[in-house]
Amino acid sequence: MKEQVIASRGARRSATPQKGFVQRPARRDGSPAARARGLSPRALFAYVPRALKFGLAILIVVTLIVGYRVAASAALFQVQSIDVTGTSRTSVEEIVGLTRRATARTGVWRADLSAISSELSRLPGVRRAVVTRVLPDRLRVRVTERVPVAVVRTSEGHFVWVDDEGVMLGEMKPDDRMPPFFIRGWNEEGGEDARKENVERVQKYLELVHDWEAAGLSQRVSEVTLFDLRDVRVQLAGSDSQIEVRLHSKDPGPGLQIALQELDTYKETPHASSITYIDLQTGRVVFGFSSGSKSVSETPQAASENDVTPNRAAPDTGANEADATARSKSRQKESDTRKDSGPQTAVPALRFR
Repeated sequence: MKEQVIASRGARRSATPQKGFVQRPARRDGSPAARARGLSPRALFAYVPRALKFGLAILIVVTLIVGYRVAASAALFQVQSIDVTGTSRTSVEEIVGLTRRATARTGVWRADLSAISSELSRLPGVRRAVVTRVLPDRLRVRVTERVPVAVVRTSEGHFVWVDDEGVMLGEMKPDDRMPPFFIRGWNEEGGEDARKENVERVQKYLELVHDWEAAGLSQRVSEVTLFDLRDVRVQLAGSDSQIEVRLHSKDPGPGLQIALQELDTYKETPHASSITYIDLQTGRVVFGFSSGSKSVSETPQAASENDVTPNRAAPDTGANEADATARSKSRQKESDTRKDSGPQTAVPALRFR
């Protein structure tokens, strides 16, 4: 028989490996290692007074601000170059000089780009300017220029370009492209009201250019007088430069065409060189002559219709035209120089809108 040996309980318990956490007793000997573990930075900061904490925070903020200013003003961020694009008539040197003055103290990093853009936009030929940083030491200026659309003859006789907002862009240069014709009658007083009036004049001018170029008439016009938009007057060009066409408030396209057709017909008469103005009145065209004309009454149509009447104005005696009395002072000054004190001849059989 085989003998069965039964092990004791103590032996079986020790043979089985123990699992889990084994708690060890803490050391209570007060050794230096234990004291060092208790002196952590967090534990020390807990003993610092609250006022001292607040002071340290302020000191850190001030240090950061001073450091930022010193870094921003360093030579690394001083403006070394300024790139300007989009200019054709505006002076690049003027834009660069103005930008450098604005950033002399601030450098590139602290430059007020919005203020610089606004200042550049106030230049006569600049409609809009956008300034951007190119770190560390460059600025880029992108310019949108004003586009000249017309030339104004000022009261002093200067020829100045203007854009569609009525802004003067500088005097016309000899090598500039000639406009179809000039504008006369500009409000030079300044201010918002004057600007609005001048914008209306430019818009009227652009309409006239469109209509007269489409009809092939613009080459016969030297300038258009727009003191009063309800009294449009045209000074002819070339051999007819002494003649003014008074369109008033009528449609200027057909009105000028009718006036020029009658003028071309009337040029065949002996006294055609004495014509000083053509007045488009209701249902008829009236010719005005200088005082030296002696053959006006010989015009067959005028004599048969008995339409020869005294002239309305006599500028050569110092009087202004009656219909120009309510105009601006500059218009009165113009009418003083006109020499059309002779009689009128009316052509009655014309109709126009």
